[in-house]
Amino acid sequence: MRIRPPWRRRNAAAGAGSANGLTLDGGAGTEAGAHNESGASLVTPVPRADRFTSQDLVVEAIADVGSRPGRLVMTLAGTVLGVGALVATLGFAQTAEYQIARQFDAVRSTQVVVSPGSTETQSGGSVATARLPWDSVERVERLAGVEAAATISELSLDGDEVTTVPVNDPSAATIAAPRLMAADPDLLDVIGSSIVTGRMFDSGHADRADRVVVIGERAAERLRLNRIDRQPAVFIGDRPYAVIGIYGEAQARGELADAIIMPTATARDERALAAPSELQIRIAPGAGELVGEQASLALLPNTPENLDVSAPSASSNLRQNVQSDVNVVFLILGGIVLLAGALGIANVTMLNVSERIPEIGLRRALGATRRQIGAQFVIESAVIGLLGGLMGAALAVVSLVGLSLARGWTPIIDPWVTVGGVLLGSLVGLAAGWLPARRASRIEPVSALRGG
Repeated sequence: MRIRPPWRRRNAAAGAGSANGLTLDGGAGTEAGAHNESGASLVTPVPRADRFTSQDLVVEAIADVGSRPGRLVMTLAGTVLGVGALVATLGFAQTAEYQIARQFDAVRSTQVVVSPGSTETQSGGSVATARLPWDSVERVERLAGVEAAATISELSLDGDEVTTVPVNDPSAATIAAPRLMAADPDLLDVIGSSIVTGRMFDSGHADRADRVVVIGERAAERLRLNRIDRQPAVFIGDRPYAVIGIYGEAQARGELADAIIMPTATARDERALAAPSELQIRIAPGAGELVGEQASLALLPNTPENLDVSAPSASSNLRQNVQSDVNVVFLILGGIVLLAGALGIANVTMLNVSERIPEIGLRRALGATRRQIGAQFVIESAVIGLLGGLMGAALAVVSLVGLSLARGWTPIIDPWVTVGGVLLGSLVGLAAGWLPARRASRIEPVSALRGG
């Protein structure tokens, strides 16, 4: 801090007065009296170059910040971690939102399900108000936006057990039977699943109503089936069905991983299936509303209102809720870490005030005001916060990009988040330095110099 001593100001004023023919004593003469009568000051104002300006204040504060490199590094560590954590968490939140949205849209926004409507009976049960036609797939495949379709029906076991060996052993542990389903050959393609081993039944099996099935991974594990090269069979009651394939997890219908699926024609002959239960449709992204409106008309032109159509809308409330929850969690974590960084700045600034009491007293004795002393410490804290914000934001961006590339994600971060992180670092520094600056401004010169 560059403070011009009061005695230099008085000498400069006196010299200026003498040079102009003015004196400060009673024999100043007529010119001095005229000067008094005009209301002007007897002392020449201090030139602007000799005043302590805001520029001097900033220069002094920056110089003091860099005078202790070791302490500066330790102080910056807390600020860098705080701001970096906040910017990084916001960036990871945005990246996670995109990943969630992409996976959600890749599955849910490409699936339409059509099922018969139902109504309640007087006894409290429900009865279907319509039936899906057997040629439902051929009807909806003509619609714009439809990529593939397949019927799927859940079959009743009617007390039949599902086993791999038809042995009646009362001592054997009872295994919960997997779900029994009937579907068209294109089902796995529609729901986003694939064959792990073996093959899917085709239209030839369906036309002949062959006793063949494919089984989900979880159901195969429960039934202890892990290979099909020996042509294993699954017994439903006393009827054997050849297992020709095992399929993996389905993205659109996860419950089918614990199911056994036979051709729809086989279910009509063997299990007395009266009509398909559902029609699963895979559509192009963005065609949900159009297909949802036209599917019921294509299936039941006379009574389309008797069908229930589940189609994705343009925006998903579920996705928005998930994104909102992710944002809240990350913001809370970032705020906690940033608070820790602010406390670190406040502690270091308070320590600086305690160590520099003699210096503060000397500055006050040379004419520095309370406001100037307080402003210097506030600016020092703000500079530390600004540096920490810059370094933290840069570190957060580098970390986000590195981790995203390592995981194969698309890194997404709003540029205003990084700018806000830098500004937030400065604000945190200002807030953290207020209390120490207030304490420094209240130090009296006499007591400070005596204590030094």
